[in-house]
Amino acid sequence: MTFTPAPARRYRWTILSAGVVAQAANSAILLGLPAIAPALRQHYGLTLTQVGVVLAAMNFGSVGTLLLWGIVADRIGERAVIALGQVGAATGLVWAGRAPSFALLVAALSVTGAVGAGVNAASGRAVMAWFDEEERGFALGIRQMAVPLGGAVAAIALPLLNAHISLRAAFDGLATGCGMAAIVGAILLRTERADDHSLVARPLRDPRVWRICIASTFYATTQLSLIGFFVLFLHDRRGVSTAVAAGGLAATQVLGGVARVVLGRLSDRLRLRIVLLRWIALCLAVTVGLTTALLDASPWIVIPALVLAGTFALSWNGLSFTATAEAAGRARSGAAIGLQQTFLSAGSIVAPIAFAAVVHHWSWRSAFVLAALSPLAGYALLSPLAERRP
Repeated sequence: MTFTPAPARRYRWTILSAGVVAQAANSAILLGLPAIAPALRQHYGLTLTQVGVVLAAMNFGSVGTLLLWGIVADRIGERAVIALGQVGAATGLVWAGRAPSFALLVAALSVTGAVGAGVNAASGRAVMAWFDEEERGFALGIRQMAVPLGGAVAAIALPLLNAHISLRAAFDGLATGCGMAAIVGAILLRTERADDHSLVARPLRDPRVWRICIASTFYATTQLSLIGFFVLFLHDRRGVSTAVAAGGLAATQVLGGVARVVLGRLSDRLRLRIVLLRWIALCLAVTVGLTTALLDASPWIVIPALVLAGTFALSWNGLSFTATAEAAGRARSGAAIGLQQTFLSAGSIVAPIAFAAVVHHWSWRSAFVLAALSPLAGYALLSPLAERRP
């Protein structure tokens, strides 16, 4: 793909900005819902395991469409995928806010996840296409910063909307964000198609891509366990107010977003993606293990420990995205990212439900122990792909 140098270098930041807005709007749903988990539990009379199902519901839908959306983005471009997908997500959220039962709430969120999932591959593919290798880690780090950024905004806004207006208003707020993302994407994004469609499926036959996808899933299970039950653990187990717990979650999202950008820039300078991913696995295992040991300490000790562990849990996604896209190549990055997101979505289904089940049948401590062990499996899987330092 060839661009006129000066205009392309300027316009790439517009592309990145549109990708950030789209990703933040979509991520606000998945990472914002935990902030109102106590309200959802009370409104629908849910068990802890049912709360886990609600938090995983978006992934029920997205796991079946992420790869398809990635292939579509490679074929028709990012603009249509983001615009249509975010309009559909907004519609699903309006339905979710008016769902009269647990089953219909799960159904509405599943539909929202299925139609909105295209933003992951499309925004990642757009950034991949417009940024060269020496800036790609930084750019995708900024794009991935949008995930916790959207979660941080939602963690603050959703409890306020629920407390001062209604639970329905919280869902309508999320729908408004998706609608705005659709407009921004339709106006600002330029369509870039793969020149050779015969190459689209090649990532599905690349063992490097599969290894990165599987390893990333072990990181994601820890991430979703910590973030998904951050507020609920502090509120139900330690008696911390929802406002304070949600504030801690928001702080974690902000720090996690900053960490993604810093690690992306560092990976560009060191020319190391997989090595940094493996270092993060060790840091994540240690900090979650430390949090596990401190679960019964003062809340003012537990909260900083959770924030630290959560920051590492959120820090790795940009590196994983970059490594996956680069393994596949520019023209096929949509399909590769779609495949990776399918794995992460599947892990995101299992994580909150399994975490809640372990808490219910054993204890919070047992669930945190398993969360600490999970990234070590990813560390081992990535070993054959680790780069040699230049």
